[in-house]
Amino acid sequence: MKESDIPRHIMDLARNPDFKATVRLGRNGLTESIIEEIRVQLSARSLVKIRLNRGFADGGEARSEIFTHLEEQAGARCIFSRGNVAVLWKRT
Repeated sequence: MKESDIPRHIMDLARNPDFKATVRLGRNGLTESIIEEIRVQLSARSLVKIRLNRGFADGGEARSEIFTHLEEQAGARCIFSRGNVAVLWKRT
């Protein structure tokens, strides 16, 4: 799926700094309960913003691997990421 396949209003919301993160990954790591929480939130709404606490992932490659893993486990697509923040989207 290309970015052009994503509705413009979805991308605008994903990039909006006022759209707050509802899931934080930190000291406890990437647990099954975090993945389940993301699934639950995606069943209630199409976008979920995730923030990795500082120091959770060292470097862009580690963050990318985490976001890819979340995509696969949640059945969603990472449509936006910048630094320690990613937005997952599940078409409803």
